[in-house]
Amino acid sequence: MVASVKSVSVTEHGGYGNRRYSPPTRLAGQSLFWHRQVFVDLFLPFSSFVQDGAQLLDHAQFAQALALSLCSGLAATLLALGASACILSTGLGLRAPRKHAALLPAMLALPHVAFALGCVLLLAPSGWLVRLWFALVQPWAAVMPWPLDAPPPWQSTQDPWALGLVLVLVCKEMPFLLWGALAHMQRPDVAQAWAAQMRVAATLGYSAQAAWWRVVWPQLLPRMAGPLLAVWAYSLSVVDVAWIIGPGAPPTLAVLAWQWLQDADAAVRAQGLAAVVLLLLCTVLVAGLAWMLYRMDVRWLAPVRWTRGPQRLEHAKGAKGGAFSATIGRCLLLALPALYALVAAALLWGSVAGAWPFPALWPQAWTLQAWQQVLGSTSVLGTTLWLGLASAGTALVLAVACLESLPAPWRAALFSAAYLPLALPSLLWAIGLQRVCIALGWDASAWGLWLAHSLSVWPYVLLSLQGPYAALDPRGAQLAASLGRSHGAYLWQVQWPLLRAALAAAFAVGFAVSVAQFLPTLFVGGGRFATVTTEAVALSSGGQRSLLAAFALLQWLLPACLFALALWLGRKRRFAQPFFARGLA
Repeated sequence: MVASVKSVSVTEHGGYGNRRYSPPTRLAGQSLFWHRQVFVDLFLPFSSFVQDGAQLLDHAQFAQALALSLCSGLAATLLALGASACILSTGLGLRAPRKHAALLPAMLALPHVAFALGCVLLLAPSGWLVRLWFALVQPWAAVMPWPLDAPPPWQSTQDPWALGLVLVLVCKEMPFLLWGALAHMQRPDVAQAWAAQMRVAATLGYSAQAAWWRVVWPQLLPRMAGPLLAVWAYSLSVVDVAWIIGPGAPPTLAVLAWQWLQDADAAVRAQGLAAVVLLLLCTVLVAGLAWMLYRMDVRWLAPVRWTRGPQRLEHAKGAKGGAFSATIGRCLLLALPALYALVAAALLWGSVAGAWPFPALWPQAWTLQAWQQVLGSTSVLGTTLWLGLASAGTALVLAVACLESLPAPWRAALFSAAYLPLALPSLLWAIGLQRVCIALGWDASAWGLWLAHSLSVWPYVLLSLQGPYAALDPRGAQLAASLGRSHGAYLWQVQWPLLRAALAAAFAVGFAVSVAQFLPTLFVGGGRFATVTTEAVALSSGGQRSLLAAFALLQWLLPACLFALALWLGRKRRFAQPFFARGLA
């Protein structure tokens, strides 16, 4: 006897009915299910962490590698936060929200690997900036402590102190933090409330900068906990950027764990897995300690509690400090886009440079041979394009399904949970994705690679839609329902056309994130699928400078084209004026 089971669902009124779940609800459930499966597989390595941890502690490079990871990660996170706060104190997001914020998509489109490779071309001992400096000091060559016909004897990239790694991480994470801050500051309700509070502070005699630090920043900092956690986790566990510009002897713990995980010996792979788990524990412990220090009434933190600080934090001192931070912010606001433009220029002329002996400022010849090789790699370009478009499209559909099917209180919890994949070490996330694909039988297949990229892209797409969906007026759906129109008609004819720019920008963000994926492509693809990013990282340890620069520049051009298309699709529409109203204008 076979029992037939009817599908039972919860109706809008809270009871059970005979209506099936809507397609957006089913899509949202599938997305959350696959992310839950990844997180379940992530905690499997903890079972062997205790016995493999002792072997990890005995390794000769472990202590120094862990110290490099912690110091570089903390320095990059704190410097990026301080620099972003100084930039925001200039009025970005409140008084001038569109003046410089339009440059953020272009900076976010540049992947970390391409930016790191461009910095290597600029800052290396034989890089262009060193060549320019040698050309400027050529008249004083006789008094220089080293000859000017050879690169200087210092390490400006892959230095043992990880200064180059910190510089790259700070410059790349600043646009991400600014993007996360502007997502809150440009919400209509928040912007109006903070602007009113700034006007009240101005009537009390505070300058604009002092009022921002005392009124806006204490309210903005707790809202940036998610982006800060993502920046800290990425800076601590980054592999590709640390491999390109980080220290090499010893490397950071993430690079060391990546090398161990690729070893043929099972004991060495277990040691690498223990190192990855240790990175996760460091991420959680440092983040928890920072949150406790923020919440606790610590006495030595009193001078920086702007709204409730002690009386010795006088008004004049606060005004001077605000003016100084605003000056730093304006300098950074000009220097950051200039640095990105310089990196792009270095990649451009590096990709077409021929023979370039040191210390010549410009190459002896220009050639397009590297671009011919890049454009001839049709399999690499095809894999990058279809994977980026498919994963970005899938992530966009899943994100919209989650936002449309979940009620407003659940959306806030969903946005908070979206930061969890970003807060994990990248190696641990890639291992979890690999375990899921192995369980499905999709390991080293196109389906597995699509699933891994879609799950990695989904949090970024969802967070990109957080601000636009929060700014929607819920009365529009009520008005459409009162006119007898269905909810689907309201979505197709009103809401989604209004969100056309946000949806296009979210798709471009997803494509850029997919293009930049290195570890998921390497672990899930099993080395059978080559993308622009994997080729650029593989070429970073070789001597083909022009081919390396061409792949790195292409890694930026592909997302930049999608961002330009999104900007064109999201442009404001201009309607022609009716002929009977032209005479009244």
